[in-house]
Amino acid sequence: MLRKKLPLLALALFVYQFLQAQYLMDMVDTSKETGRGLLNLYKKFDHLKIGGYIQPQFQIAGSKGIKSFEGGDFSAKVNNRFMLRRSRVRIDYVHFSDGKKPSVQIVFQFDANERAFTVRDVWGRIFENRYKLFSFTIGMFARPFGYEVNLSSSDRESPERGRMSQILMKSERDLGAMISLDSRRKDIALKYLKADIGFFNGQGINAAGDFDNSKDLIGNLALKPYPLGKKMTVAAGASVLYGSLAQNTKYVYSTNTVLGIKKITVDSSIANIDKTSPRHYYGANMQLKFKSHKGLTTELRAEFVTGKQTGTATNSETPTALTTGSDGFHIRHFNGAYFYLLQPIFNTRNQLLLKYDWYDPNTKVSGNEIGAAGSNFTAANIKYHTIGLGYINYLTENVKIVLYYAKVTNEKTQLTGFTSDVKDDVFTCRLQFRF
Repeated sequence: MLRKKLPLLALALFVYQFLQAQYLMDMVDTSKETGRGLLNLYKKFDHLKIGGYIQPQFQIAGSKGIKSFEGGDFSAKVNNRFMLRRSRVRIDYVHFSDGKKPSVQIVFQFDANERAFTVRDVWGRIFENRYKLFSFTIGMFARPFGYEVNLSSSDRESPERGRMSQILMKSERDLGAMISLDSRRKDIALKYLKADIGFFNGQGINAAGDFDNSKDLIGNLALKPYPLGKKMTVAAGASVLYGSLAQNTKYVYSTNTVLGIKKITVDSSIANIDKTSPRHYYGANMQLKFKSHKGLTTELRAEFVTGKQTGTATNSETPTALTTGSDGFHIRHFNGAYFYLLQPIFNTRNQLLLKYDWYDPNTKVSGNEIGAAGSNFTAANIKYHTIGLGYINYLTENVKIVLYYAKVTNEKTQLTGFTSDVKDDVFTCRLQFRF
């Protein structure tokens, strides 16, 4: 009997040893504060840590079977549900060279819920230690674009990222390689700047694999939290994504005005085959923090993104496969933004959240032009606004509760099903457990 229990005992002791190591958070893609990742690098034995979190929740929707960006679409006969939104386990390993300098970091992160088991992060990073300025990352990790995309789901106050972030950067991650400038010294002027530049497949981790030779070039320049006084700090950033998708057919669709009517037109020149359709994003973001005389911190966040997106007739997300037959990519001009107001109440454990975001997938058409006689637009061209009101209670360092109501408003069109506002508001009650 004892012999049968020995393997389990050995495994338990092995896991216990792992859990004693100090956690080294990722300094780029899944941390709320980018500087937090290097706080423990100089502790000699802090090489390995297992951490993670789970997010069970209950939701009520405005009607059955709605399409939603508050955790995914509801089933046809469902307007309320329990779900395990995320259940993540993350393993970090750091190797130190002579002089207690970090030389290599390796990260694995997995997500398991009632719907699927997925890999979220698998990457390695090499640190340059002569100047303590540069690092090189390769593998599957979050795209270095903007602020909200790189804000960890365990740290983010709203249950989900905004509609714009979810559509343009679905699942946030991609396969690629990146060079970063991020000083680990506190005595040089560059300590407040961070820069990333990298190449990525472009389709993200939702595609079965890379299906063309086009790559996304992504660049990000950020100002780390900079003190403007004793009670105020500012952080900001600018990002660019310059990519494309290969055209597998001769059909390329875009929005134009024909005989006074806005509609989708097609260019069917045979020369279009093997050309590329653009994915060009340009973004800017800012975060301001104000500390009151009571020590409570008010935070304002904003981010705006605009550019060209290649999608399909019925979806403005980045396609996960090449088109075939008479199908072709649809090129649309878009813009979107989000704004956060975070306000502690009573103490630091209670917080109110007000959030507003919009996403316009096709800025060349709006309102009653969609669905008008002679036009051929689909619901993929409709603009949405979302107002979110939330309350967060940090019960302990390991547990928080989130109550959040998302008021979703679509523009009114002449398209069937969207002549008025769809009843797709969602209330979320979530508990997060973190270790």
